[in-house]
Amino acid sequence: MAEPLADQIMRKVKQAAELYHRLMLVVAPAGAGKTTALLDIQDRTGAPLVNVNLELSRRMLDLTERQRALQLPRLLRDLVSKSEGEMILLDNIEILFDVGLKQDPLRLLQGLSRNKTVVAAWNGKIISDEWNVLSDERKSVNSLLITQSSSLHITYAAPAHPEYRRYPMRDFLVASPKYSNE
Repeated sequence: MAEPLADQIMRKVKQAAELYHRLMLVVAPAGAGKTTALLDIQDRTGAPLVNVNLELSRRMLDLTERQRALQLPRLLRDLVSKSEGEMILLDNIEILFDVGLKQDPLRLLQGLSRNKTVVAAWNGKIISDEWNVLSDERKSVNSLLITQSSSLHITYAAPAHPEYRRYPMRDFLVASPKYSNE
């Protein structure tokens, strides 16, 4: 039986304290249980859970498109730094991928994780250059030994989509439920 996602996150959060970037991404497609796991972590730890889309949208309402692109990193940094505790949970981060905002979402999250452990829900997949999409092979990330390997990547969106991103899995931790492509 697969380890529950919230338990996996709790176990890996302890490892994050030893990293330069204290960042953990909860990687899975929409509907896979990321929000439920983050709510469980919030109950266990008392860490604040932030709906990034909602909070940044509120703060950027009166800004022009250019101002939004320029102010987003500061607004996000302020949002995280004002939260109490050593950890923050970020859900609904899709706004960071908006093409009009011209941001690098992973770099933003890594910057936030220098002073605080950041656990963020990432709507995407884990892929391997060798095995293509792990979920298509019905393999769990937990069943693989994940190291600082350049053959493993996380993706956001489909390759033809304007918001598509692909990053090598390094300099951050990953938690992912066992999921299939069905």
